[in-house]
Amino acid sequence: MPRTSAEFETALNLAIDSKTKPIASLGRLEELAAQICRLQGTLRPVMERCELIVFAADHGIAEQGVSAYPQTVTQQMVLNFLNGGAASNVIAETLGIMMRVVDAGVIGAPIDHHDLINRRVASGTADFSQEPAMTDEQLQTALAHGTELALETQCDAICIGEMGIANTSAATLIVHKILGLALEDLVGRGTGLDDAGIARKLSVLRRASARTTAKLDWRSALAEYAGFEIAMMVGAMIAAADSRRIVVVDGFIATSAAVAALTNRPEIDGALVFAHLSAERGHALILDALGVLPLLDLKMRLGEGTGAMLAWPILQSAAAIMNDMATFQSAGVRRKS
Repeated sequence: MPRTSAEFETALNLAIDSKTKPIASLGRLEELAAQICRLQGTLRPVMERCELIVFAADHGIAEQGVSAYPQTVTQQMVLNFLNGGAASNVIAETLGIMMRVVDAGVIGAPIDHHDLINRRVASGTADFSQEPAMTDEQLQTALAHGTELALETQCDAICIGEMGIANTSAATLIVHKILGLALEDLVGRGTGLDDAGIARKLSVLRRASARTTAKLDWRSALAEYAGFEIAMMVGAMIAAADSRRIVVVDGFIATSAAVAALTNRPEIDGALVFAHLSAERGHALILDALGVLPLLDLKMRLGEGTGAMLAWPILQSAAAIMNDMATFQSAGVRRKS
């Protein structure tokens, strides 16, 4: 992100501290307000429009029994999104958030629906316990699709969501290979595995991890272990940040995409807002490794961008205090002596 000048920072601090409140009394709301102002390069920020993009794709690793649900559920849930029946639809409608659904690589025949955005790279990835999840060419295609989709929006903030059976396994290995966090600390229940299922998942992921070197660069980690939806999320995050839009990061899987994006382009950190702490095991550890604090902790682990969208009213409020809140001078309120 472009760095602000010392003059801008002085004006920003004065604008926030001049509001009719004790210094820093709005806590993280003030921090968000400052972040938005810096990103947009103005003391009069705009947070009027928000969009959710849900990227959906399947993963070959599902064949190893790492999920409690069959792969067919991915396509079924895409249809549920398109028919307005998912939690993400309900939250988006409630909060006035636009929603787009992207087929990044769902298995089976292409879905025919007028509201679906078809960006299928392939019918699911390869089984990464046996071979790389995707080719370098497929990775580049997925990153480019994510970039294009992010640049098409005219919103002020973009929420990044996903759907894909077994994508917690992909996210786990991406983070493990980039940040070096232990697999046993990252592997969680996903869609609802029991203890035996978690043990099986950990065993499969250890075997998959052993195929490659202990640590990988962001691009290699994506090619070896990501899903097409995660790769598109990385492209979308970077492109949205470059266009000075707030990127609202959802839970465990979206955060794995953010890890790859930040490793590639650390300067985009000023555009990213981490919405909530997922109940998925390992998410707190990843956030701690990134040095970020999520806004909310609602014990959610659904994905779909649901947690990200719940941060939207907070972002709107942060911008509103800059634009609409009175100053001590304008309100005739006496400052602390």
